[in-house]
Parts: sequence; structure tokens; C-alpha cells
Amino acid sequence: MFYYVSFLRPPPLQSLTSGNIQITPQIANDLRTEPFDGSTDIFYSWSQTGGFSPTTANHNIITKPNKLTTWRQATAYKEIPVPLPPGVRDGQSWRLVLGTRLTAGPDGFLAIDLYSRTVGQNIFPVMSMPIQFGPRASKKGPKQEQIERVYRLRPKVGEDAGVTLKLTEQTSFDLDKKVWDSGIGLSSWLVGLEQSTNVEGLVSKLKDVLFSRQSRNILELGKSLVSNCFFAAHRKQLGAGIGIVGLSLAALRSTRSPCNEGVQDRIIATDLESAVPLIEHNNATNASHLQNTRFEAAVLDWDDDALPDFVKEFPEGFDAIMQLGKEPPFVLLGYKERDSTERSLWDLVDDIGLSLQKVGDSAGAGGTPVEIWLSQRADIS
Repeated sequence: MFYYVSFLRPPPLQSLTSGNIQITPQIANDLRTEPFDGSTDIFYSWSQTGGFSPTTANHNIITKPNKLTTWRQATAYKEIPVPLPPGVRDGQSWRLVLGTRLTAGPDGFLAIDLYSRTVGQNIFPVMSMPIQFGPRASKKGPKQEQIERVYRLRPKVGEDAGVTLKLTEQTSFDLDKKVWDSGIGLSSWLVGLEQSTNVEGLVSKLKDVLFSRQSRNILELGKSLVSNCFFAAHRKQLGAGIGIVGLSLAALRSTRSPCNEGVQDRIIATDLESAVPLIEHNNATNASHLQNTRFEAAVLDWDDDALPDFVKEFPEGFDAIMQLGKEPPFVLLGYKERDSTERSLWDLVDDIGLSLQKVGDSAGAGGTPVEIWLSQRADIS
């Protein structure tokens, strides 16, 4: 499982340029139902709002991190005052960054390295939305309702700026507007697959499909992604959520020159109507990384009787990728067990001609890992 820094009490939308701001940080699992049971220092930094820049993880000025508090469950609901950005002036906008690990580089503190084999062993940092500083701010003004996290798919090496995504989540308890462990675990596995040189068998075939220079049509049904494929999700109602897997694959594929000039990949991320605006927002935010890709968000309600039979056969709690086309389709699952009865999926897929094999996992900070399962179906009839 993975642990995330977030805000139990988020920062305000506006603030005066004097005094401090009050927040209540939180460290918990993806559903925010299991608080981190250890103790760890939380550091803070300020990032002045700027344009999207892959060389600075989207920000122009990032202050040196300083210790804010020590997280313990005994003081989990305590309000913490945060000193304002140094030299802040009226009219400026700054984001508050919270993390638990000090790293080298101007943006290392706020980035989640999906390319790392140890992803999730450290607690994931968080970044607030912009706080507008000015003389008319009220201490009783509205609080923020969204957060952002920065995901690094490739590190910056020399002149290569790497690949970085910035994704927005809601602070509410809407489960379709948060990132989930299986989404991060599967995205990280795909990042590793794209860079791998020693894969064999079915995994090698999947890599050829996902990362060839041929254009692909991709349907994301959950926290996964594919080329000419289906994606199903990892939660009670399958859906793309914030779109992390689809956007990760789109960003990775965009680094490869297509075989046919002017021919684009098409990726359709699906979820309930309420989740579509957030997917569209994350797509727009990261548009500069999605070259040669047409990324779309579409409504798909799993309670609709018109759903394809194959889609309805998948029970709750899974990510799936299904390739469609002339070649035998692949199914890729990024699965984190939350209830043992979910394992009935393995019996269901046997009935439709699939034999899943475990090809990897992501242990994170311990506890229940994200498992990666793969199969190739002989036909889709």
C-alpha cells in the first residue's frame, strides 16, 4: 500500500501577506481511512505559481523546504500554523507543498518518481492549489477543494527534460476524483515496462503493442491503459478517475515518433459524468506532453443495461486493459485486494477464455501490494 500527505484542513484560497495560514496535514492511505501509524517529520515549501515547465516541474520558484511538524496519530487533528512565503507581496500566488523526504534538486521535494523501483516506499508529497495573497483576504474565507501531485515518469538527464505530469484531485470524499493505489502501481509498472530491455514471453508482446510506433486507439475504463484496448478500474464502480494511467501511457507514447506522420493515437478515458470535468482538466494541464495524441473523456455508466457483455463481466475493484482488433486481445490487471471475495474475477475470466499470470507487483510501504496480472485472449466472441 501507499501513504499520501494530504490536507485534513486545507489552506485558504486567499490570504493576507502578514501572519500565517492554518492547516491540518494528514498522512493516510489512498481512501484516507487508515492513518499512517508511525511518526515522521513533515516539511513545507512554497512554490510561486508559474507556467507549465517540464524543467522545473511546472513552477518557477521553489523555496527551500523547512520542517513544519512531526506527524503522530495522537496529534493528527491539530491545526498547524505555516509561515508565509519569504517576501510575499500583494497580487502574488503561491502553492504550499508538503512532503516527508528532502531530496536534491529544485523540484525533487514535490515529485513522485513513478520510474523508481521503490516507488511508494516513501510517503507521497502534496501541493495545494494557488493561494492568492492580497489586502482583501478574509480569515473566514473559503477553503480549497482540490490538491495536486506531480508525477515524474522519466528523470531529467542532461539536456533531456524528462517527462512530468501534474494531476489534480478533489479533497472531498468523492471516490471517482482521487488517485488510487492501483492507478499508481499500474502506471509505475507501465513506466518500467517502457524502459525495460529484458522482458520475455507475453510481457514482451504487450510491450510491443503498447510502445510501438504504430498509432493506437485506446479505451480507458479505469486506472490502466492500452493500445487498441480496454481499460477497467480498481474501485467499486469502474472508471478512469483522474486519468493517471491513460495520461501516463499517452505521455510515454508521445516521446516516440509515429510511423505515419499526422496520424494520432486516440485515447478515450471513461467514467461517470461527474468525473469527466476533472479528467478533461488534467488532460488540458498536461497537453504539452501529449504530442500525437487525441485524449478524450467520455461518460460510461456501468449500471447502463446497454454496456457490452464483456465489460459487465468484470466485478468491482480492478484495472484492466483489453486490446481490440485483428490480433488476440490482451488483458492487463492492476489489482489491490480490499476484499477476498474480489478474487472471484479469476474464475470469471477463466470462463471467457483467459488465463491470468502474475507478472509483477508494487509493494509500496508494505501491507497489501498492487498486483500486476496479464493474459492474452484467443478471441473476443
